[in-house]
Amino acid sequence: MLLKDKVCVIAGAASLRGIGYATAELFASHGAKITVLDAVMNEGVAGNIQRQIEHHLEHSVDLYAVRCDISSISDCRHAMELTVSHYGTVDCLINCAAVVMSQPMLSIEERDYDCVLGVNLKGAFNLCKSALEVFSARQSGTIVNIASVAAQRGGGLVGGAHYAASKGGVISLTRSIAREFGPLGIRANVVCPSMTETGMLDGNVSEKQQQEITAAIPLRRAGKARDVAGACLFLASDLAAYVTGATLDVNGGSHIH
Repeated sequence: MLLKDKVCVIAGAASLRGIGYATAELFASHGAKITVLDAVMNEGVAGNIQRQIEHHLEHSVDLYAVRCDISSISDCRHAMELTVSHYGTVDCLINCAAVVMSQPMLSIEERDYDCVLGVNLKGAFNLCKSALEVFSARQSGTIVNIASVAAQRGGGLVGGAHYAASKGGVISLTRSIAREFGPLGIRANVVCPSMTETGMLDGNVSEKQQQEITAAIPLRRAGKARDVAGACLFLASDLAAYVTGATLDVNGGSHIH
């Protein structure tokens, strides 16, 4: 087990089809203690997550759920405080929380920009800062932020310029954390997925568009949430003990650069 008894906070885990949920399930299978965060978290959502994981793994899992709006620094700090109170510490932060809007540049209103940047970039900053306050005191910890191929190529399949800009900021933020906090033994890395079969595609990409895009991918398929979760597992584990400030592409070869 790669994460035996490690306490891992996973943000953006409410959707059973999402990267956050897939990461929680995979980490639990490797012995992690999990705190799942989401803005829509409640007792029912938490129960669904736990039941689904336990059904797939066929054993009980140690899971704690907290409602957290990551655009609020007080929510993020409270979530970390609750996790430390519950488990005694935090070893790892995986930030999968994000919103996406598929809009041409000239149709993006100020409120749309503020919403996307507020969650995707400010939220990542808030989560990382809150985790780093814990990590710095113990001089260890690992952060994995989920960005996007949209940040690398300039725009994406479903996200507009504000989405691409927010995810570009996440890459720079993660590199800055890696450089500043490396001397304390804290690692920070970023994963850049491309088209992944999650709820973000719903209503944004037609079946025909998906087929055309898939045909151009060297591996000839869209990504699965578990593919991204596997990259997070590697970066969170001691297998990546000498990896920090890195960007790990999970795109099937669709953006080779």
